[in-house]
Amino acid sequence: MALSQADFNRLVDQHGPALYRMAFRMIGDAHEAEDMVQEAFRSVWKSRQRYDPGRGDRAWLVSILRRRVIDRWRKRPPPKPLADEGPLEISVVGEDPLAGEFTDEVQAALDRLPDELRETLLTVVVGELTHQEAADLLGVPLGTVLSRVSRARARLREYLLSHANT
Repeated sequence: MALSQADFNRLVDQHGPALYRMAFRMIGDAHEAEDMVQEAFRSVWKSRQRYDPGRGDRAWLVSILRRRVIDRWRKRPPPKPLADEGPLEISVVGEDPLAGEFTDEVQAALDRLPDELRETLLTVVVGELTHQEAADLLGVPLGTVLSRVSRARARLREYLLSHANT
């Protein structure tokens, strides 16, 4: 069943903000995150003939976005964490409903996580996929996703607590 213009618009409206938050947290740059989301939706539109309404929309969109981000990383790897020389200034376009949870300090902590932990955590927390959907998307067992999310949260907590008084 082909994706109609109305269904496409619904996907953009319903899932665009979450995809942007995920792209931003994976890349750390507002403009590049916008580009990644646009590229993902361009891919959705170009492949609209293969749309499967039985598959979860969010999981499908996150998998497309993930491929776009990985392609970008292959061309230009993500930046290394900044030195602890001061606060990190990162602006987010539009209202970020998770702004209280995703501060500049959290972004810096996310940048310090190994790629597989960061990607898994962001897929579940920001991408709002279930652990099983994340496992399917990443091609790993459910237990691996649960373990990665747990370890990522522990490392974030440890980093944030150690830097809370600095």
